Amino acid sequence: MAHAEEVIERAHSLVAALRAKREREAERRKEVFWTHRHQQTVMMPKHGIQLSLKLQ
Repeated sequence: MAHAEEVIERAHSLVAALRAKREREAERRKEVFWTHRHQQTVMMPKHGIQLSLKLQ
């Protein structure tokens, strides 16, 4: 019975380690995508800008 308990304990520790890794990666993904989404904000000028077109 001791062997079975050791196997179960190792399985529980493995599951806990994988859950912690998954949570860390999810937090990192959230931070990366949040900063990426906010970096894409484009500042628009308040007044229109005349663009020069070279038509030849």
